[in-house]
Amino acid sequence: MTVDISYHTKEEIIKGCIRKDAESQKHLYYSYSDEMYTTAFRILKEEHLAADVLHDAFLLIFRDIKNLKNYDALRSWIKSIVVNTSLKTLKRNRRIHYTDEIPEHILQAEYDPMNGEQLEKAILKLPEGYRVVFLLIEVEGYKHQEVAKMLGISVGTSKSQLFYAKKALRKMLKAYG
Repeated sequence: MTVDISYHTKEEIIKGCIRKDAESQKHLYYSYSDEMYTTAFRILKEEHLAADVLHDAFLLIFRDIKNLKNYDALRSWIKSIVVNTSLKTLKRNRRIHYTDEIPEHILQAEYDPMNGEQLEKAILKLPEGYRVVFLLIEVEGYKHQEVAKMLGISVGTSKSQLFYAKKALRKMLKAYG
């Protein structure tokens, strides 16, 4: 759901959230919830966990928004909270496995690289370590050093997981054409 916030400036909404104004919080939530849910779902690959993360992240956002210094960085600040909350949830619920082998079963499906929905499905089929590193670097724009720190892995592991994620995606997408 998208809420029209054109009659409110970002600054007014943030200041309202700092005052714990419910209307401002609703505006902020509905302005970012779809995008942030998608981010959480891509990392977690489970709808109920993504919904829980979205809820938990917005509780943190509303609690800590008073510390936001640069209002222009609101979107990236919110996204970093959602990503970090997603990763904590992922680590708490299961161990991420990192491997240098591409599982054969993921290469058997064919995905149309020109279809965004099928590309999304291909990414979600990646082994967890590949998928999380790929999403953090290629979609969210983090650097290997940041990803390594966030996941508690070495920079080399981050680089190898990205390499194998791209290799697996190329094979899945090439199989289509």
